[in-house]
Amino acid sequence: MLLALGVAFLPGGGNVAEALLTALIMALLAGMTWMLYTVSRENQLTLATLSDGRRALLYGAIGMVALLIAGWDKLSATGGGTLLLIVLLGASAAAIWKVWMEANTY
Repeated sequence: MLLALGVAFLPGGGNVAEALLTALIMALLAGMTWMLYTVSRENQLTLATLSDGRRALLYGAIGMVALLIAGWDKLSATGGGTLLLIVLLGASAAAIWKVWMEANTY
């Protein structure tokens, strides 16, 4: 509520709120990057034993998620873009899940 009052009545409050939101999003993305780095370091042997095709599928899906995050504003501006965003995000998640399940099957 205090943030809303500051945005509504202080001069430049909207700019401060936008900067705060940008900082929070950057912190979230940095945390996700750190998590991916940590997971990859902990599972080096598993990643090394994947076939080249499975490794390419995994890295391609992770790259697709990164591109979707980068283009989120443009894609979500239209209905078709939002649908494409959802489909590609779902396909990337399914590919990551499939590779992970096959890698952890004994």
